[in-house]
Amino acid sequence: MPERPVAMFAMTAENVTRIFPPDALARLSELVDIDLSLVARDFTDPRVRARLAATEILITGWGCPTLDADTLDAAPELRAVLHAAGSVKGFTAPEVWERGIVVSSAAAANALPVAEYTLAMILLAGKDVFAHRDRLRAERSFPDGDILPGIGNFGRRVGIVGASRIGRRLIELLRPFDLRVSLADPYVDEAGAAALGVPLLPLDALLGGSDIVTVHAPQTPETRHLIGRRELALMPAGSVLVNTARGALVDHDALVEELRAGRISAILDVTDPEPLPADSPLYDLPNAFVTPHLAGSQGNEVARLGQTVLDEIERLLSGREPAYRIDLEGLARAA
Repeated sequence: MPERPVAMFAMTAENVTRIFPPDALARLSELVDIDLSLVARDFTDPRVRARLAATEILITGWGCPTLDADTLDAAPELRAVLHAAGSVKGFTAPEVWERGIVVSSAAAANALPVAEYTLAMILLAGKDVFAHRDRLRAERSFPDGDILPGIGNFGRRVGIVGASRIGRRLIELLRPFDLRVSLADPYVDEAGAAALGVPLLPLDALLGGSDIVTVHAPQTPETRHLIGRRELALMPAGSVLVNTARGALVDHDALVEELRAGRISAILDVTDPEPLPADSPLYDLPNAFVTPHLAGSQGNEVARLGQTVLDEIERLLSGREPAYRIDLEGLARAA
């Protein structure tokens, strides 16, 4: 690559300034030859097409149009696609991989706030915070000095379903706490789990032996309703299901039945469908805590995604391998 390779944004225009605040844009302009006023939302646009002919680095993000064969034919110099977001599945056609274009994603940077959200919810769930908040609202008092039975995070059993980027980051964040953490993942062996510092269990054993189960598997045809009626029935009474992965991993009809029975609770940042219909019982069930898909990068956190892309550009310019390169085999198992 030349000293200042030609680059172009491909995302929604509003996301450029969110992901790349002024100091990041200044650094980007030093590293690459980029027109900050040009953001590709349609690869057939004549102005975009003209720039595409010389583009060597495409900086993508939410709202990127599909990189198909026709677009790639119009970009003969393209060497790298650096994605300032999570999954690249939605816009990369097979030809991207067939042509050997380097693809990198900021998914690891986006994993951190999801893991942080999950950590917070695990600790709050261990204290049964949401039920006690509702009780306090209703009764406007609580017994002074009483120690509440059945709650607390000392020795609480936490089962992690999926050693994804988020699952692995969560394992790291959980280490300082007095929790008993276990993992279920068909792609991890005993040695891999030992390296992560957690015992590896079959999914059924993990579900049956956890006070809190948190889902971090990718969405694939095989993982649809990974947590279904049979799996939910394995969870102990009083346990909590946390899902920050994809809504379709959990059978919502079966979950609603369990919640209505009052046997378990659920914390859901993702749902199926998303958003939920206005009449969904999940909005009103007292043992369901639903948030609007906010665990991932929000607000000032999205600048971390831009920082990741800038670091990847520096690696490319120095002849090093990108830190977060995605290969086709890994893509098939990714979220």
